[in-house]
Amino acid sequence: MRGTNPLNFAWVVVLCVFVTRPCFQVKAIDLTIDDPDSIKHAARQLAWDLVSFYTGNNTGDVPGNLPNPYYWWEAGAFFGALVNYWAYTGDATYNEITTQAILHQAGEKHDFMPSNQTRTEGNDDQAFWAFTALQAAENNYPNPPSDHASWLALAQAVFNQQAARWDSAQCGGGLKWQIYPFNSGFTYRNAISNGCFFNMAARLARYTGNNTYAHWAYKTWDWAAAVRLIGPQFQVYDGTSEANNCSDLNHVEWTYNNGVFLLGAAHMWNYTNGDETWRRRIEGLLGAQSIFLSLNESSKNVFYESACETWDTCQTDQFSFKAYLFRWMADTVKLAPFTHDLIMARLRSTAQAAAAQCVGGTTKTYCGMQWTIGRYDGTKGVGQQMSALEAIQTLLVEGVTGPLTEQTGGSSKGDGAAGTWPSDSARDPTALRPITSGDQVGAAILTVGMIALMLGTGWYLCRESSDMSYVRMLI
Repeated sequence: MRGTNPLNFAWVVVLCVFVTRPCFQVKAIDLTIDDPDSIKHAARQLAWDLVSFYTGNNTGDVPGNLPNPYYWWEAGAFFGALVNYWAYTGDATYNEITTQAILHQAGEKHDFMPSNQTRTEGNDDQAFWAFTALQAAENNYPNPPSDHASWLALAQAVFNQQAARWDSAQCGGGLKWQIYPFNSGFTYRNAISNGCFFNMAARLARYTGNNTYAHWAYKTWDWAAAVRLIGPQFQVYDGTSEANNCSDLNHVEWTYNNGVFLLGAAHMWNYTNGDETWRRRIEGLLGAQSIFLSLNESSKNVFYESACETWDTCQTDQFSFKAYLFRWMADTVKLAPFTHDLIMARLRSTAQAAAAQCVGGTTKTYCGMQWTIGRYDGTKGVGQQMSALEAIQTLLVEGVTGPLTEQTGGSSKGDGAAGTWPSDSARDPTALRPITSGDQVGAAILTVGMIALMLGTGWYLCRESSDMSYVRMLI
């Protein structure tokens, strides 16, 4: 320490201890996209900031829950990002809170229908927690204690319950958005709920080798194409309503709807040993991503949420959608190697742009959403941070094995009958806690938010005259 002012040095030490992390990390993200150490360093900082939003491990809070304004489904996705963080970097810092959260929110019947959520839970909400369990199984994330259901069994329980909800009374099949009829959106059949079911079926088919799951994957894709949720150029539209027997479409396209079908198709291509039908579908979905890719020279091939980002109308949920697209694109690279060059080129350009946006908050490493504008957009939150983390950590995909199966080293042991007795259809929702004024206010806020979002993207719906009846119905 010769030549060092002891007083100045003491202040440096105090400051480092105060922020509880190395001093060199408290600055904007510096990312070299071809350097694994640089990627891991960036991911470590982004994960730290992401977890700063979590309160479920505080005394008196509920493990697995995020605070307002985040809905329960996004909490499931949040822990999926942390499973991915562990899989890509090997850093187990957040494994304890992740395992605690998944097992707590699995609920009393090990099916991600906990009593504190079931009344307002939709099929897509339940599926996003199942996705996190599937990620754990596919990546050999440390297994839960033996007195808990396995990661694979948790996902199988959700699949079995949703298969029982398949409804052919109208629209020729499909899943409704909501589980119970007293929830707004019960007659809406959306792409994400059906895409999640397709995704689970394809992944379970590949992991277990059980062709029954593959049958459901074929059936779900065929139904989605028949009602035109999947368009002729592989556009994935938001949803359709039972009001007109699913003949009218909401033509809004979201990044995560493309991604959820892409990963399912990649699993099916792999499961079928390279069936050309699934290859065409993968290539078609990748082609349909053009609507989400910036054409500006300064941000070319950088992803953005085209249905809301340009007009600054994105809401809490939409801030997170890109995270899931990147997560699923990266797994597609491992499952369908013919996609490698195209996907990695898109991920690299997007990750670099995302890192440049991460200059906010007290650490100067919180991230905004609008990665195409060349400057910080002034926002921060779970969705923005999770999207940037997934964009950057997926650059490590070439150094990992990719989704495992029971035949290639997956250690999670399943239960094909999970969730089937007593099934959720046998439950009496009136036996749940009474509806409170808080529930009613929350439902009203969600409904108003849906309407506001639809009006905000009305231009998109009006691109084809067939959309107008759907707009009138929502209003």
